[in-house]
Amino acid sequence: MELDGAGLTCAQVHDAAYGGARVTIASLDRARAAWATAQELTGPVYGRSTGVGANRGVILDKPGLDLLRSHVCGAGPLIPPARARAMLVVRLNQLLAGGSGIDPAVLPVLAEAINGGFTPPIQTYGAIGTGDLAALATTALCLLGELPWHHEPPPLSRGTTPSEAPPPAGAPPTDVATPLFPFAPEDALPFISSGAATLADAAIACHRLRLLLEAAIDVAAMSFTAVSASAEPLAAAVQEARPHPGQAAVAARLRGLLTQELATRVQDPYGYRAFAQVHGAAVDTLDRATAAVEIDLNAAAENPLISGSLAWHNGNFHSAPLALALDALRAALVQTAQLSAARLATLMDPAYTGHHPFLADRPGSSGALILEYVAQDALAELRLLATPVTTGTAVISLGTEDHAGFATQAARNALRCLEPLEIVLACERTAALRALHTPTPDRPLTPDLTTSRHALTPHPPP
Repeated sequence: MELDGAGLTCAQVHDAAYGGARVTIASLDRARAAWATAQELTGPVYGRSTGVGANRGVILDKPGLDLLRSHVCGAGPLIPPARARAMLVVRLNQLLAGGSGIDPAVLPVLAEAINGGFTPPIQTYGAIGTGDLAALATTALCLLGELPWHHEPPPLSRGTTPSEAPPPAGAPPTDVATPLFPFAPEDALPFISSGAATLADAAIACHRLRLLLEAAIDVAAMSFTAVSASAEPLAAAVQEARPHPGQAAVAARLRGLLTQELATRVQDPYGYRAFAQVHGAAVDTLDRATAAVEIDLNAAAENPLISGSLAWHNGNFHSAPLALALDALRAALVQTAQLSAARLATLMDPAYTGHHPFLADRPGSSGALILEYVAQDALAELRLLATPVTTGTAVISLGTEDHAGFATQAARNALRCLEPLEIVLACERTAALRALHTPTPDRPLTPDLTTSRHALTPHPPP
């Protein structure tokens, strides 16, 4: 995977985190140009010759590396190495965009860390959407050799055979030197002035949610068939009358999965009749969130920004666009999951399936009733995770930092949405499969639900 500071996508971030993709650097030209400019700057430059936050007015003759050491503070469990690796990929790509003014010699070292399976020990809590300062300061101290890297060989890339596999997780590296870099004091703020960890989580979530939303259309097709739902609401003429792109795409895909124009009822419940509208809106919302993430994956969002011959003090680090997009995405997921739960309810109803209630094999048996409980439990969790983060704020650093976007929490919750959304869809899939065949006698349904979850999510979860 070649990084050039311009074309990184959510799918590529996911592949670097979980698929074993190795990274290469296209060119250091923009990073070198910004660094050369930074060497010529005179006068006060935030974080380079001054303190930070409320200390912005304090001129520092020799700032030292205390900024990095003072910002290493987190709480909670360590994030998985794959997410930390994704953060390194994002930060490397951002630095290649130029604008930070950092010594470009650090960039190949970051690439070595990614390809060698080295990740910083990053704890869950410590950012509010105005920069992942603690996570990146931790990374910097690992590069300085003041904190130990976590080492775990990255996943096998495509085409790698087991004999070529790296040593087991936890084994000391034998042919890869520990990545180290002697930061200059003026490079401290430029390195940590980024929301790379938040963006990595957001990119992973957007990629995995796209896979789930695509799989949800296959599940809906099974339910449509199981209850002989009408395909009339999916007609091209209906979509052309209200041309939302997601709605049209979802309707077209579902039409292609159905074998006939089923129309045994004049109008079906909303779970079928409005599927394209609701699920299409979720797809559109995901597209907007993905676009917001990918802009920032390839942006020089540092403060100050080194551009032309000047240092531009700015607020590009603020995550409002990302946080708002992720808030909308999580709300849209609830809508599509609610419709899945509604279809699940029809699958329990003899009026729609022609089977006994709850898809039982005989009257009075519970059949698949428990699936509704599981789905509603997961749906309740999804609703909690959809609580917007952008309605709150924070005022810190003696009032100089008087607003926060909380995109970090929005991205974290987007990742957490994967499991409950998958469970709701898996409950519908399990019931639809049962409805499409002769229901079996009562038995534990956990294996069936597990099989459905694996069918929806073929890759290991984040």
